[in-house]
Amino acid sequence: MKYPLIVALLFSALPAIACTRPPAAVVDIDANSYYTDANHSVIDPVLRARNIANTKPIEDYLATVSQNAGSTKPDDQRCALTWLAVWAEGRAMLGKMSSGQSYYQRKWTLAGLALSYARIKPAATPAQQQAIEGWFKQLADATMTHSDAQKGKRNNHYYWEGLAVAAVGGVTGDARYLAWGRKVFDHAMSQVAEDGSLPLEMARATKALHYHVFSAQPLVLLASILDVQSPQLDRLVRFTVDGAKDSSAIAKATGFEQEPVKPGNMSWLLVYARHGGKAEFNAASPGRQTRMGGDLAQANPLEHLH
Repeated sequence: MKYPLIVALLFSALPAIACTRPPAAVVDIDANSYYTDANHSVIDPVLRARNIANTKPIEDYLATVSQNAGSTKPDDQRCALTWLAVWAEGRAMLGKMSSGQSYYQRKWTLAGLALSYARIKPAATPAQQQAIEGWFKQLADATMTHSDAQKGKRNNHYYWEGLAVAAVGGVTGDARYLAWGRKVFDHAMSQVAEDGSLPLEMARATKALHYHVFSAQPLVLLASILDVQSPQLDRLVRFTVDGAKDSSAIAKATGFEQEPVKPGNMSWLLVYARHGGKAEFNAASPGRQTRMGGDLAQANPLEHLH
């Protein structure tokens, strides 16, 4: 593809060793579901492998942008901005979505890209800011349109949509996206039971605990971006942390033994601790979460710290 002059000039100005040429923009997303049971808990390895292969270019792109955006080296940061500008010009991820899984992939990627961009926005040129933020808004609009048209369950996917859109609001300063993210957050909090569980995630059989972790991830960062303190979120976090330590109560409630949680998957607790000043969660295992903007040990500029 032909890049605009501003992007081409910027790319040519970078040291050759600092930045590889960005891949061509992925416009259409071809993804597929890989669960075989009604609870969406049993994975078909063939379908899973197909989905991983088809979405690998997007995942690799996000990983590279996230890593370079989290670097303290100016060359790496400029590289991340170049990659973002090229995909913005190519209208990446604004084409055909082959399935519901494709929409999932798009919102996860948007969340990670917007949060990564927040780390390096001060280094962006005015032209880059205009191109990248305009692209993010198009993706956020597409995410909201699709989400609002759905009449299905408002589960963890809805929470990730809220994070993605709110992150765009945070980096662009557009209150409309922050308001939509707040709508999602308020709905999520209305679903939290007295014991801190989420009924829709408890219905995921062996993956009930897994999906509580996967729900808490976007919600704690969304709360920080919005600067909202919520007793319902506190209950959800406590339920999830307790379950990760000892899943027997969740196993008893669901009738299924739970998959163990990897320590790195709990790194979102660092965000939770920073926002609420909860020292007991500061010992959370560090880890990179590309869909949450990279290394969570380093506060994102969109977080509100207390």
